Amino acid sequence: MKTTHSAKKEDVVKDWIVADANGQVLGRLASEIASRLRGKHKPTFTPHVDTGDFVIVVNAEKIVLTGKKLTDKIYYHHSRYPGGLRETSAQKMLQEKPEEVLRIAVKGMLPKNSLGRGMLKKLKVYRGGVHPHDAQCPKTLEM
Repeated sequence: MKTTHSAKKEDVVKDWIVADANGQVLGRLASEIASRLRGKHKPTFTPHVDTGDFVIVVNAEKIVLTGKKLTDKIYYHHSRYPGGLRETSAQKMLQEKPEEVLRIAVKGMLPKNSLGRGMLKKLKVYRGGVHPHDAQCPKTLEM
């Protein structure tokens, strides 16, 4: 009888991947990134172990939102003080902090626990087309 393989933290090999967000739809790119961060593309995937790769995203300011989301989508943030609810439209967020738009989308697709927070730390998002991770020899992610 064969036993189910359960990956150990020490045995996991984590690669570096570069994804270009130029012209990509936000949700479709975020779901692919979340899958790579989680490690679901690997045959050694184990739900309770971080088996995912490091993901570098470049050209975050060139991401695309479909439909009327650019004007209708609202991001909320609360300061935890009474009356501290802040609203920001997606258009304003893309102009000021395009990295946050993608990070928030990916964060919503990861587990809501310490494992998910650890996975989110492996996501590196940059505005322009350059990144400081050339020493890791990242592979390109084809979408």
